[in-house]
Amino acid sequence: MQFEKIHNKGQARLFQNDFLEMLTKSHPLVIWGMYIPIMGYMVYLSGAEYGYSSGRILATFFGGMLFWSFFEYIAHRFLFHWIPKTPRATKFVYTLHGNHHHYPRDRQRLFMPPLPSLLISSTLFGLMYWPLGNQVFMFFPGFILGYLMYGTMHYAIHAWNPPFKWMKPLWRNHHLHHYKNEHQGFGVSSTLWDLVFGTMFDLKEKEDPNKAKELMFEKKA
Repeated sequence: MQFEKIHNKGQARLFQNDFLEMLTKSHPLVIWGMYIPIMGYMVYLSGAEYGYSSGRILATFFGGMLFWSFFEYIAHRFLFHWIPKTPRATKFVYTLHGNHHHYPRDRQRLFMPPLPSLLISSTLFGLMYWPLGNQVFMFFPGFILGYLMYGTMHYAIHAWNPPFKWMKPLWRNHHLHHYKNEHQGFGVSSTLWDLVFGTMFDLKEKEDPNKAKELMFEKKA
């Protein structure tokens, strides 16, 4: 979804109704606070109720995190950047993700808001329970932690310069996704699947620092 102008101030208006509009916004700490107790309880159940060993819980938990990175890539590439062909589909894609490309400095819409987040995560939990059974109680917390790390990484990429040199490829990959070609660089928390599926940018290409700066949050005086 291409835009003639990227807005570095303000945010998109997604709904005319003020209450619905409020539900489209969130703060990272709210989402972390919402999911941490759920994750902790599920891990507790895995050991105390279902008798899985610590090693099994840890391995399955990390398996969930790895699966998140794949899910993140697929969702970003094929759902968030779905090319709509009707007005209703265009509105859906813009509400889901297009507004972020239009207003990349809008820090209130970098995490899925609480209500849709819970609805989607509950649906995914149910779908995972079908093949995994009780193992989902150690797999799903890893999946959710992957999501929380993705959202936090996304926030950090737009807020700050990379704190460590080894993190610079993540920053550059996402900056290029925004200002050069939105049909490449779909990984945010990891570039693994961009490398696997051939959608990775050439990071040796010289970066335009002014364009990258335009995507970052404005610093308060």
